[in-house]
Amino acid sequence: MRTSTLKRWTIGLALLALLLAVLGGLIWGGITGWAPSRKDYPVQGLYVSANDGDLAWPTLAAMGADFAYVRASAGGSTRDPRFAANIKGARLSGMRFGPVHEFSLCAGEAQQAELFITTVPRDPAMLPPVVSLELDEACKSRPDRAMLLGELNTFLNQIENHSGKPALLRISSEFESAYQISDGLARTVWLLGDFVPPDYAAKRWVMWQSSSFYRINGAPQGVRWNVVRP
Repeated sequence: MRTSTLKRWTIGLALLALLLAVLGGLIWGGITGWAPSRKDYPVQGLYVSANDGDLAWPTLAAMGADFAYVRASAGGSTRDPRFAANIKGARLSGMRFGPVHEFSLCAGEAQQAELFITTVPRDPAMLPPVVSLELDEACKSRPDRAMLLGELNTFLNQIENHSGKPALLRISSEFESAYQISDGLARTVWLLGDFVPPDYAAKRWVMWQSSSFYRINGAPQGVRWNVVRP
């Protein structure tokens, strides 16, 4: 009797575990496969780096990626090893494309500008450059706001002279909270917020990173998905 009861409990627990796993997979699939409605945001695209691995650019274009922002450089010494390949892939797929520099508080603005300029060719087909501003736990340097705004102005002037276009600022909520960048620099902003449109800046966003782990055919590891305000 006891053996029969134990067997039933074991089978019941196994079935419950299976059900929970299936439900969890369905929920996770719904989360990773979500993107804002095309009716609300007709123009959508991705932000990629070498960390996203090999991408199937024609497939991404076929799945609805209208543009690609591609990491070119980071800090004062890091060139993204897949920048040229990703730009070529986006171009050949028919997407619009542009470069991103991930700004570091631990490197000088002149050094970072030189890195970007020597990495990104002058190309009138490129979208305006983007400066990504996120706090890095590995970088303990925290300049005051006035100093940072001055450094960013110097950096922006140099990369904008190189590209011939005004830059966008991609700003995390933590960086904005620390420095109120959107109120200090007269540039278009790109904000981050999974699933919920962000409102943490002093001005309306033009681009929104709606998911930091969007799964789409052509990008098996998932990508950062973004939309443009109509």
